[in-house]
Amino acid sequence: METTLRRTLLSAIVAAILIAAVAGPAAAHHSFSAFNTTEQKTVVGTVKKVEWTNPHIWIYIDVPNSQGVAEVYSFEGMSPNYLERRDWTRTTLKVGDKITVTFNPLRDGRNGGMFLNGKLTSGKVLTMGGAQ
Repeated sequence: METTLRRTLLSAIVAAILIAAVAGPAAAHHSFSAFNTTEQKTVVGTVKKVEWTNPHIWIYIDVPNSQGVAEVYSFEGMSPNYLERRDWTRTTLKVGDKITVTFNPLRDGRNGGMFLNGKLTSGKVLTMGGAQ
């Protein structure tokens, strides 16, 4: 009986270690540390590309700088599954759409960040909580 108890205890310990090893990277995946969540910025541009992929969508827009030269801004969004349940589709944003994007900027200063909301020229407002 003592051997069975030891095997059960050992199995439980190994299972706990495996769960902890997998949970660490999963939790890190959802970190917002790359974004300055205390600051919001807004840019106006034209949709260049939308990557409707897991685990998060990416939206790329061309934003003219002070010299009129387009700079690409990239924005991370929620997962397609999450957005589909909130009335987004693959075609909610199309290449060529004019959009005003409000976002939490990247901490490293690169162009882009975490998409908070966008407003199309039609007046339609898009949020990560759903299309409105």
